[in-house]
Amino acid sequence: MKITKDMLISEVLRHNPNAGPILMGFGMGCIGCPSAQMESLEEAAAVHGINLDALIEKLNEGIE
Repeated sequence: MKITKDMLISEVLRHNPNAGPILMGFGMGCIGCPSAQMESLEEAAAVHGINLDALIEKLNEGIE
């Protein structure tokens, strides 16, 4: 299953074991915060000024 913009950060972290370092590398330093766990990738990218398409592409690398 591919990661999509509407997935919650908590889902992404469960789905891709490498997601934590990728998200932090894009500037999402508080991925463990309770409020961040309920945000979608799209919402978090908007808050942090992150290119959503680039983030999703990186998160999906190597996922079947």
